[in-house]
Amino acid sequence: MSRLIVVSNRVQPPSNDPNANQGGLAVALLAALKEKGGIWFGWSGETTEKFTGHINFQQGGGVTTATVDLEEQDFDEYYNGFANRTLWPLFHYRIDLTEFERDFKAGYVRVNARFADTVAPLVEPDDIVWVHDYHLIPLGAEMRARGMTNRMGFFLHIPWPPMRLLTSLPNHRELVESLFAYDVVGFQTHDWLDSFLSYVTGELGGTLGDNGMVTVGDRTIRAIAAPIGIETASFEKAAQSTTARHACERMWMSATGRSLIVGVDRLDYSKGLPERFLGYERFLASHPERSGLVYLLQIAPPSREKVDTYREIRATLDSLSGRINGEYADMDWVPIRYVNKGYPRDMLAGIYRAARIGLVTPLRDGMNLVAKEYVAAQDPNDPGVLILSKFAGAAEQLTDAVLVNPYSAEEMSDAIATALAMPREERIRRWEKLIDNVRREDVMWWCELFIDALNAVPQSAEARA
Repeated sequence: MSRLIVVSNRVQPPSNDPNANQGGLAVALLAALKEKGGIWFGWSGETTEKFTGHINFQQGGGVTTATVDLEEQDFDEYYNGFANRTLWPLFHYRIDLTEFERDFKAGYVRVNARFADTVAPLVEPDDIVWVHDYHLIPLGAEMRARGMTNRMGFFLHIPWPPMRLLTSLPNHRELVESLFAYDVVGFQTHDWLDSFLSYVTGELGGTLGDNGMVTVGDRTIRAIAAPIGIETASFEKAAQSTTARHACERMWMSATGRSLIVGVDRLDYSKGLPERFLGYERFLASHPERSGLVYLLQIAPPSREKVDTYREIRATLDSLSGRINGEYADMDWVPIRYVNKGYPRDMLAGIYRAARIGLVTPLRDGMNLVAKEYVAAQDPNDPGVLILSKFAGAAEQLTDAVLVNPYSAEEMSDAIATALAMPREERIRRWEKLIDNVRREDVMWWCELFIDALNAVPQSAEARA
């Protein structure tokens, strides 16, 4: 059986603790690697004076990881630069925040070449290579240039932007053409897939065939929509754990009869947190009868703090939460509890379970696994209501959520009022449809869907070409 070689920007250190604080991608990839066997390769998150290619191997939780340190210049140009100041804002439709710097691109190319040089000796002839996300788009082409003929797939976890936005990127053709070094390219939703196909046909003169086959020049790949899921059974079990029950009880006790609205998001401008606070403020202003009867808990762990736009979003939220609390709070009630720290997933499961509303309102999101975790954590006999942005990838699957336009404060206010007033029977009916999807299309379904597509690729490099 072929091993799975996963390559991503960062690697989750192996842990035998099932409640370790892990991001959605980490949980998904660890589950895939436990099932298939293989190696997870990527950056350690540490810097070194000079790049040596030394690999640090670790084992834990049934997974082998292999990490390398990068130079400080690599970190500045590849990660903080091209990945997070150029590609991330552009792919999230924020061309106003996108920075185009030649040094950024040079660092991006350099690190992808270094990854290729370092991981290539670890790959055996029958292994399947699965590359992840916008940090490593050119990696497949770098590995092909080094003679690698393995089946290779690429999965993009963030949105793919419309053609007119993408063409603002210098050397955009070169970036997209590098995807044709892979055999299968996956996107979270049909919307993002359609945007990719529009670019390929409109800018590269590509042709579309049956079953997702796409040809540009002498290269044909398969492009698919494969929405990522969560470890649903594991998360439902976590929601029943002692830690989760204690967290849930703690929330109930601190709520003192008030309805809890919860938001859990990495601190990022794509998550729509200022718009969420303003929508909640509109609700408070429009429904004075609810004063003192509801509160918003916003958990927002900081990220990428060396990038100016992330410091700015934190300052904005500090200001907004302070102003709203100052205007609406009473001596025994604060309308917003704003927390800049993360929590282990079993504690989060308990917080989700205690919440009458899960507020997931990104301005643009590849998928958003918080929405699925909120659904999985609910009490089947008395579930809460998921309010979900129409612009999150998860909205394509979770159609029985209350879907909103996050740019509209009035629409968000109305959605909160609707969710709070929703009868128990309707909440159960909506939740049952949501949990059916979350259980059926879980992380292993996603993994099998993508790997099956890769396994269907002809064995020989000549046939793939």
